[in-house]
Amino acid sequence: MQIQVETDNHIENKQDLQAHVEAVIREAIDRFSEQVTHVEAHLGDVNSGTKSGPDDMRCLLEARLAGAKPVAVSHSAPSLHQAIDGAVGKLRSALDTLAGKQIDRQRRGVGTGHVSADIVREDDV
Repeated sequence: MQIQVETDNHIENKQDLQAHVEAVIREAIDRFSEQVTHVEAHLGDVNSGTKSGPDDMRCLLEARLAGAKPVAVSHSAPSLHQAIDGAVGKLRSALDTLAGKQIDRQRRGVGTGHVSADIVREDDV
């Protein structure tokens, strides 16, 4: 699984931050490592570097899965680490939901809801 971290111009200490983001993502979605081929993390300061607020930092994660559409989640928080943790939690939940739906489809199998036996009417006999 490849992890790519992108930051805006207002984020400092990019090397340490990149290592932290990669570690948090790998730990959180390790059980999906065979299905997830690529994860992009976009980190940014919503109000720029001059202002601060309750949801000033944002983390957007996009996971690309083999044979499925990409999954994207985002989270805003007062600190960058809180935004990362929130987005990673949302990504794990989204992947859990997607995996559950795939397992359910496999369990139901092809032809569910259709009559599989031929119906013989008395007129045909």
